[in-house]
Amino acid sequence: MDFTLPESAQAVRDGVAAVTAKYGYEYWDKCDADHRWPEEVFQDLAEGGWLGLAIPEEYGGGGQGLLELAVALETLAASGAGAAASFIYLLTPGFGALTINRHGTAEQKQRFLPKLAAGELETCFALTEPDAGSNAINIATHARRDGDGWLVKGQKIWISGVERADHMLLVTRTIPAAEAKPRTAGFTVFLVDVKAGVEAGTLTYQPIPKMGTNTVASSMVFLDDLRVTEADVLGRVDGGFAVLWDILNPERILAAASGVGGAEAALKVAVEYAVDRAPFGKPIGTNQALAFPLAKIKAQTELARLMTYKAAWLWDRAEPCGSEANIAKLTASEAAWMAADRAFQTHGGMAYSLEYPVARMFRDARIGKNIPVAEELVLAHIAQHDLGLPKSY
Repeated sequence: MDFTLPESAQAVRDGVAAVTAKYGYEYWDKCDADHRWPEEVFQDLAEGGWLGLAIPEEYGGGGQGLLELAVALETLAASGAGAAASFIYLLTPGFGALTINRHGTAEQKQRFLPKLAAGELETCFALTEPDAGSNAINIATHARRDGDGWLVKGQKIWISGVERADHMLLVTRTIPAAEAKPRTAGFTVFLVDVKAGVEAGTLTYQPIPKMGTNTVASSMVFLDDLRVTEADVLGRVDGGFAVLWDILNPERILAAASGVGGAEAALKVAVEYAVDRAPFGKPIGTNQALAFPLAKIKAQTELARLMTYKAAWLWDRAEPCGSEANIAKLTASEAAWMAADRAFQTHGGMAYSLEYPVARMFRDARIGKNIPVAEELVLAHIAQHDLGLPKSY
C-alpha cells in the first residue's frame, strides 16, 4: 500500500498552482459579482494542457486519468476559487472528455477529443428534471423514433453551462419508466449539438436566478422535438444507464475534490485573519475557541482528500467505486461547509463585508451539501449498500 501521490499528479498540482498564482481571491470575487465566466483562467489552463489531462495522447491530451483531474480541480479551488472551480473541470473535462473517452465510438473520439483537449469545444450535462428531481429512474424526457433518428421532447432543470456549451450530454428515456424491465433499462444518452438546436428553435433555455456559484449560469432547458441521429448516440441505445454511472461517479469525485480545495481556501482565509486580528492585544487565533474548530476541520479535510484520491484511483482502474465516490463527496462537502462557516465566525461582523471573500465562499460552499446529490441520498446509499439495511426509498 503506497500513499505517495504519483509523479504525474504532483506535476499537475505544481503546474495548475503556477497558473492560478496570478489569480487570487479578488479575481474570483469579481467574477462572481459580475456573474462572469473566469475566461482568463479557463484559457490559461487550456493552453497549458491542464484541461485535457484525462484525454489520450493520440488525441492531443495528457494521457492521464481522473486522479490527475481531481488534483487539478482541488488545486484550483484551493487557490481562492472555492466551489466556482468545480465547473471548469466538471462541465468539459469531466462530463465531456471522460465520458466520450470511455464510451464514445472511434468516430466520436476523433471528432470531439482533440477539440476538448485544446479547450476549443465545451460540453454540459443534462439529467435532472423538475418532477423527477434526484430520482433519475423516473425522468420523463423521451426520445421517440422518427425515420433514421429520434425526436426528443421534455424539460431539464439546473443545467449549468448550457449557454456556453457546444454539445450537451443529454439523458433521455427511449423506453418509458413504466415499461422498462429492469427499471434501469431504456435510457439513451445523446451528444446534442446545442447551437444547432437553439438555431432550429427546438432547444431553448432560461437561466435561474440563484444564490451562489454565479461564475456560471444554471438554466431550465426545454426540448421540443429536438432531432438527434444515430451518430449522436453515446454508448448503446436503451443501454445508457452504464454511461450514466460513468458520469455520476466522476461527478461525485470531482465535486469532492472541489470541496477539499474549497475547505483549504476557506481555512487559509480564516487562519490569516486569526493571526492578523488582535483587538485585545494578541491574535484571536490564540484562543482555543477559534483555533480548535479550525484544527478539527483541517483533520476532516485531510480525511476527505484521502477518500477522494482513492475513489478516483478506483475509477481509473474501472473498479467499483460507488461507495467511495459517495463517501468522498459526503465528507468533502461537509468539510468545505464547516470551513466556510468557521471562516465566517472567525471574521465576526466583517464576514458580511465584501472586502473579504468569506461571504462568497460561505454561499458557494452550502450548495455542496445538496449537489450533485443530496447528502441524505448518499447516507441512504451507504445504509443500504454498505451496512445492509433495508432500502429506505
